[in-house]
Amino acid sequence: MEKIGLIAGNRKFPLIFAQGAQRNGKHIVCVAIKGETCRGLKRFVDKIYWLSLGEFERMLEIFKAEGVKKIAMAGQISPHRLFSQEVKNNRQIQELLAGIQDRKANTIFAGIAKKLEEEGLGLMDSTTFIRDFVPPKGVLTKRAPNDEEQEDINFALGIARKVAELDIGLAVAVKNKAIIAVEALEGTDNLIRRCGVISRFGAVIVKVARPEQDMRFDIPVIGLNTIKNLIKAKVSCLAIEAGKTLFIDMRPAVALADKKGIAIVAV
Repeated sequence: MEKIGLIAGNRKFPLIFAQGAQRNGKHIVCVAIKGETCRGLKRFVDKIYWLSLGEFERMLEIFKAEGVKKIAMAGQISPHRLFSQEVKNNRQIQELLAGIQDRKANTIFAGIAKKLEEEGLGLMDSTTFIRDFVPPKGVLTKRAPNDEEQEDINFALGIARKVAELDIGLAVAVKNKAIIAVEALEGTDNLIRRCGVISRFGAVIVKVARPEQDMRFDIPVIGLNTIKNLIKAKVSCLAIEAGKTLFIDMRPAVALADKKGIAIVAV
């Protein structure tokens, strides 16, 4: 049975990946991050090691000792930890950060991928076993975007892609062809909350992948919690990039959107 290494961050992405890998007959060796990874993940992996954020060399030792050759990265690390004393005082993390040109998310992950490859560990597409969670082009809800919402989507797509190309964020909020908010390090949920405060109701959220999205790490993700935040912010429409966005809990999320009259479309 082939062994797959899993570097697990927070939320449900690692659980979904692990379940998909198990269905495909893989033996999963997981490195979980203390303070981030869901404890329930241990039920879906064959072996799990709990490491602190800075134990990078220890992680490499574990995968080598376990005979792992391929690794997947799934789930986020809370952005505020990048600025914590935990990171500032950790020699291994500082050495890794010193070797990259900036601290944008994509640059950091690319640096990690390079280090893994130097150690003989190949980083795989994080959607390999879960392509059913990546919607193709089309309307996902009962309601399609109306004319005004479609105009806002068309207007926002180019802007969102420029923002993503600069690696600032992957989403923008618009209303009547005005930019309400742009996602940065705080993430999509906080973007939606800010949008709700400013626009009051009827805004459109557009979330895209980077122009050359590396599907091995930091891919766009939405889920049931995203829809709940859209409802609170009174957002009327969500557009995501088809074929490149992971939609967790898609069935209940779409059902909730339908109940509240929110349009979701993959473009």
